[in-house]
Amino acid sequence: MANAAVDGIDTDTADPRVLIAADKFKGTLTAVQVAERVTAGLRRVLPDLEVEALPVADGGDGTVAAAVAAGFGRREVRVAGPLGEPVTAAFALRGDTAVVEMAEASGLQRLPAGVFAPLTASTYGSGELLRAALDAGARTIVFGVGGSATTDGGAGMLAALGARFLDATGEPVGPGGGGLRDLVTADLSGLDERLTAVDLVLASDVDNPLTGPKGAPAVYGPQKGASPEDVATLDAALTHFAAVLEKTAGPRAAEHALAPGAGAAGGIGYGALVLGARFRPGIEVMLDVLGFAPALEKATLVITGEGSLDEQTLHGKAPAGVAAAARAAGKEVVAVCGRLALPPEALGRAGIRRAYPLTEVEPDVARCLADPGPILERVAERIGRDFLT
Repeated sequence: MANAAVDGIDTDTADPRVLIAADKFKGTLTAVQVAERVTAGLRRVLPDLEVEALPVADGGDGTVAAAVAAGFGRREVRVAGPLGEPVTAAFALRGDTAVVEMAEASGLQRLPAGVFAPLTASTYGSGELLRAALDAGARTIVFGVGGSATTDGGAGMLAALGARFLDATGEPVGPGGGGLRDLVTADLSGLDERLTAVDLVLASDVDNPLTGPKGAPAVYGPQKGASPEDVATLDAALTHFAAVLEKTAGPRAAEHALAPGAGAAGGIGYGALVLGARFRPGIEVMLDVLGFAPALEKATLVITGEGSLDEQTLHGKAPAGVAAAARAAGKEVVAVCGRLALPPEALGRAGIRRAYPLTEVEPDVARCLADPGPILERVAERIGRDFLT
């Protein structure tokens, strides 16, 4: 094939190989489905094109699915959902590395439609998932957090791992962040001893502290049904939680409350930091776990994307992480998306050469949402013609 000139720049396509490293289109297509549709569209233009699909995630919902698509085994376990009801949740395991997604146990998708429980939803099931990973022999646990139904500072998770949180009568406090108002004593002596020998990685796309104007209750509480009064209650309860833990675990507990990532997923990031986790941007750690670097090395063009390319994308979301890594390796990157809300100059600064929204080929947004797959294939055909022929 001859070289193709795109926007005035030559793209060497003598032996093209495409790497599709896109996140899900939330609510419409999984990351695996995005890769399948893009592959189908590209091969309409070049039937023999070499394509490698590496679905990605940034630590939020879809993280376990991305790991399974990359070759991890899927393990299922019964755990407590955010309201205490039993649910079947999954984690991923390969060798002694586990990928655990808190949303599998404690995510918003685990709540009945239209039901929120901002004061009482618990992360207990997330702790049970971590314990299951330990039981499976994990020595490294990537703990992806995001999409939570909870704002309990990780208290439920810690309780599932052996911690005790007691009120003035010596009884366990109630579930959720609201229950922490009654906390008098925190006992961490019963925490699972295996945690001390595990590399626990807190993978998140947010760097908020636990409390305050940028903390978990204020920023994310309303998404989980919290009223302004609930936000104030939760912020005070989590502040109290950290103060009680400081008495038990020392000044590091107070430092953890201010650390980046402490406010992730309703403050479960704080609980993970108390356990000794190290915080890393979710997409960075997931690219390492999924084997992105060797796949990137073989690619001549990288296609990334997610449902909406907007300002949030630039702050730790999967496409920005993929583009940054690809740009550092000197690879061309384009993006697919349902909705595009970034100007070309912002895309360029992120390392994305061009973005292709579904609305470019189907202006009817309702149709894009109702049946995005065939439209995405048509978008991929355009990428094939623009960059590969």
